[in-house]
Amino acid sequence: MGTRKRTLKYVFILLAVLVLLIIVSASIGAAKISLKDTGLIISSFIPGIKNFVSAGLFENQDMVIISRIRLPRIFLSVFVGIALASSGVIFQGLFRNPMADPFVIGVSAGAAFGATVGLVLIKGTGLAGISTTTVFALFGAIATTFLVYNLARIRGKVSVATLLLSGIALSAMLSAMTYLIMLFKVEDMAKIVFWVMGSFTSASWNNFVILAPLVTVLVIVSGFFMRDLNVLSLGDERAVQLGVETEKVKKILLVMASLIAAVAVSMSGIIGFVGLVTPHILRLIVGPDHKILYPTSAIAGGIVLLVSDTLARTVLMPREIPVGIITSIIGVPFFLYLLVKSKRDVF
Repeated sequence: MGTRKRTLKYVFILLAVLVLLIIVSASIGAAKISLKDTGLIISSFIPGIKNFVSAGLFENQDMVIISRIRLPRIFLSVFVGIALASSGVIFQGLFRNPMADPFVIGVSAGAAFGATVGLVLIKGTGLAGISTTTVFALFGAIATTFLVYNLARIRGKVSVATLLLSGIALSAMLSAMTYLIMLFKVEDMAKIVFWVMGSFTSASWNNFVILAPLVTVLVIVSGFFMRDLNVLSLGDERAVQLGVETEKVKKILLVMASLIAAVAVSMSGIIGFVGLVTPHILRLIVGPDHKILYPTSAIAGGIVLLVSDTLARTVLMPREIPVGIITSIIGVPFFLYLLVKSKRDVF
C-alpha cells in the first residue's frame, strides 16, 4: 500500500474516532444529555444537514449547554492537542530523540512567566477580547523562543546542544521569577497554580476562533517539510548529499514548532506529555515516516487531550481537576517506560 493510501486510511480512522468522542464528550457533564440529542444538536450547526434537524426534537436548555459551554471547550482542547502533538513530532524529528517535547526549549516556562505577569499585574481584557493572561502568555512563550534561538546561533548555524542548554537555563530562571512573583502575590497564587497546571475552564468561541486558524495554518505549512524531516533523520551529512538545505530547514521547523506550541500553551496553560507520548505511540503504530506520522499524531493528539479534559471535568464533579494533572498521570508512566527501554538499548 502506498504512503498516500496508508496515510488516508489512518487519518480516516482517527477522524471517525475523534467525531465519535466529540459527541460522547458533549453529552457528558453535570447535566445529562442523551447521545441522540447531542448528535442532533451538533448536527443542527452543520451546513447542509441543519435543514433536516428540527429544533423541536431537543430541549432548548440542552442546546445552550452544548453550544455555549461544552462545544467551545471540546474544540479548543482538540486543537490544543493537535498543536502539541504536531510540535512534538517536529522536535523529536529534529533532535532525533523520542524524548523531546514541545517545551524542550523553554516555551512552557516563558508562557508561565508571561501568564503570571498578566494575572497579577494587569487586569481586564487584552487584545481582540482575549484575556491579558493569554496575551502575556503568548508573548512570554514567543519571546523566550526567540531568545533561546538567538543564543543557539553560532555563525549563522543553530547548535542543537546549545539550544537545549539555553532552553534549560532560561526555563530555570523564568520558573524562579514566576515563583518569586507568587511569593509576593499570595492572594493570586491559586489562580497562577491552576493556570500553570493547564485548564480549559475559560474556553470560549472567541478563543477558539483565534486559536484554530493559527494552529491550522502553522500545522499545514510545517507539513510541507515532512519529507525534509525524513531525510534529516539520516544525519546532516547525508541530508546535504540528498539536496536538503539542512540549516534552512532546521530554522524553519524550529520556528514553526515553537510557534505552534506557544499559541497552544497561551490558550490552555502548560499541558505536559501530550507532545511527548502521542508521537511515540503513533510511531509504534504507523512507523517512522513523518509524512504519515505527522498528520496521524496531530489527530491523535486532539483525541488524547479531548479524553483527558473530559476526565478532568467529570471525574470529581462538580469539582474540576486541571487537565495537566490528568495528562501527567497518563504520561509519566509511559515516559518512565521510555527511559527504561532506552537504558536497555544502551546497555
